[in-house]
Amino acid sequence: MPRVIALFVLVPLLLYAFACLMLFATQRNLIYFAVPRTNTTAPTLTLQTDAGDVLVSTRVVEGKRAIVYFGGNAEDVSQSVPDLAVAFPDRAIYALHYRGYGGSAGAPGEAAIVADALALFDRVHAAHPDIVLVGRSLGSGAAVQVAGARPATGLVLVTPYDSLADVGAAHYPMFPVRWLARDRFDSARIAPTLTLPTTIIAAERDQIVPPANTRRLQAAFRPGVARFVLLPREDHNFGLTPDYLAALQAVP
Repeated sequence: MPRVIALFVLVPLLLYAFACLMLFATQRNLIYFAVPRTNTTAPTLTLQTDAGDVLVSTRVVEGKRAIVYFGGNAEDVSQSVPDLAVAFPDRAIYALHYRGYGGSAGAPGEAAIVADALALFDRVHAAHPDIVLVGRSLGSGAAVQVAGARPATGLVLVTPYDSLADVGAAHYPMFPVRWLARDRFDSARIAPTLTLPTTIIAAERDQIVPPANTRRLQAAFRPGVARFVLLPREDHNFGLTPDYLAALQAVP
């Protein structure tokens, strides 16, 4: 009888431990969904990295003002350039294709994305000293880290989160995701250090980034730094609706 009881206890524990191991080993397959670059009419800029060439879709505008854009985990940012051009007609636009996305070399991960994002900022800043960072969903974590390390003039976070690990924990409450996470994008840790004007744009019906996670990020900013815009009736993957366009165009 004790042996039978031990089996009933040990077998579920071993299965759970195996499931945790598989989650740890395959988590990046659950986070990053690399997509090709389909808008081939947009000119590209190339960043040389340790993994090879990383591509950036652009819209060229002369002058001091630019947008540097970091997209979602399954977003072809070349398709986002035309919408950004509508919202920011007087700014040059640079949209980063993460490693493995859109013809960029290498494999995505937090360290690689942030390194490439910083390199892109430095490259753009040499020609456009007034840079507004725009990060959507996954890309909001990259935008926050760049804002904490470089002299951006503004920050726009679209459907952002407090921490990627915390979002994972909300979706998989049965696993110790916070312990297992390799890519954390802990924006709430950096937010209190930021002083640049910030706009947070959230979707009322977002089922990918729980509203509680977005609100916790908002609360992490110092008072008066971040304004909050809620898009009613929208889910996570909304397009360039009038409300979204108005929120972007209100950015200085």
